[in-house]
Formats: sequence, structure tokens, C-alpha cells
Amino acid sequence: MKYKILILVIAVIFLLSAAASLFVLYSPPKSTVRIISDGKLIETVNLFSAEDRTFTVEYQGRTNTIEIKDGQIRVKDAECYDHTCVKMGWLYSASMPIVCLPNHLVIEYAGSSDDVDAVTR
Repeated sequence: MKYKILILVIAVIFLLSAAASLFVLYSPPKSTVRIISDGKLIETVNLFSAEDRTFTVEYQGRTNTIEIKDGQIRVKDAECYDHTCVKMGWLYSASMPIVCLPNHLVIEYAGSSDDVDAVTR
């Protein structure tokens, strides 16, 4: 009898944890995005009201082409060796910003960097 209760408690904890994880992962995104280059805020964009456009951000002679379209944002093209930022596609989660390390570019939902992280200055 004790083991049945223990298994039931563990199963409930597991299901609640899985539901909470899915809620956080698929929560609706915020509308305000920050574009940061070399630690400096370049632009803040409200995706719900932003017009479709493409523009470039330069860092030490290399550029990232950023596209805003249909209320979404992505790095369309980049002058870096790995193109990881381009492969990330459209920004869809507040927990996972678009980052181009070689060009020191970060695109993130506003408020997502206020959390504690592993980097300390």
C-alpha cells in the first residue's frame, strides 16, 4: 500500500512538472523586442505594430541583416563564419534569444535579460 501511494505521488509530481515545462516553453511571446549590438541597445521594436522591413546592424565591418515581417523577427543574413543566428530562424521564445557571437548581436524579448544568468561583470 505504501508503494502505491509513493508511485502515485511521484506520478502526480511528474505530470505537474511536465505541464509547467510546456506552459513555460509555449507561453505566448511578448511583443517588445530589443536589438543589442556589442552590449548597447540599438533599437526596441514592438512587433505587434512594427511595419515589415529589413535593415542591417554593423559590427567591426561585418553586418547582420535583420528582417521584421508579419509580427516576427529574425536574422535573415549574416557576415559571420557559422551562421548560427540565421539558422535559429524566427524569434519565438522569450527563453531563447537569437545570438550572433562573432558579431556581438542579441535579439531578445524585452525583460528576458532581467533574470539572473551565469555571467557576472
